[in-house]
Amino acid sequence: MTRDDTGERRGPVSLLTIEDVWKDYHGTSVLRGIDLSVEAHEVVCLIGASGSGKSTLLRCVNLLETVDDGAIYLDGAEITDVRVDPDDVRRRMGIVFQAFNLFPHMTVLDNITLAPRKVHGTGRARAEEEARDLLARFGLADKAGAYPDRLSGGQQQRVAIIRALATRPRLMLLDEVTSALDPALVTEVLGIIRELKEGGMTMILTTHEMGFCREIADTVCFLDGGVLLERGTPEQIFTDPREPRTRQFLKSVLDARRL
Repeated sequence: MTRDDTGERRGPVSLLTIEDVWKDYHGTSVLRGIDLSVEAHEVVCLIGASGSGKSTLLRCVNLLETVDDGAIYLDGAEITDVRVDPDDVRRRMGIVFQAFNLFPHMTVLDNITLAPRKVHGTGRARAEEEARDLLARFGLADKAGAYPDRLSGGQQQRVAIIRALATRPRLMLLDEVTSALDPALVTEVLGIIRELKEGGMTMILTTHEMGFCREIADTVCFLDGGVLLERGTPEQIFTDPREPRTRQFLKSVLDARRL
């Protein structure tokens, strides 16, 4: 680790680096010494049982939660430093949750252009032009004037992803974005994530869709009890996991889908 001329701590040169991160809730450690590096254009899938720490890790990266120990670096600069403005960090990231979180009183176009206009200072005309381009790219050109309650769940989630993309983030964080959808709608949301990968977007996503994870991930990380227990390529994790807990988890997923 080094310091630049301003005294700011500089970390490794990966797009995102997580070093020995711990997070406690009411005396219970939900993240325990997490180390992870994410390179530009890499897709990292976090898998594990509910409560394993996957969502908490994403929230720590986005500074929605403060870490209790360790550090997180974005583009080599520590973002967990208390002197850092969290809003400035979040301008460089997009995060999408399983709940769509669209503003119900605003049209699709207004939902998408709100952050570019209010946070990034983009003019309305340009923000709307770019939003319409994104809507057309992802098959929603005719929904610009619609309100969220007139959209299907899959369409709402696609709009939520487009809203995050409208700020041109360096990194996308996707937290179980298909878990609230009917099975018939999952495919359309996975399609937009697949297209983002093809376009080179750097992403960290949590998912229970193991087949999709195997297809899209460059790196798969298995979390168990707040520990990043195993990481590897999809081929290695899904065909020859080293850790017994990883094998047990994947077997439980397979068995559940047989029921």
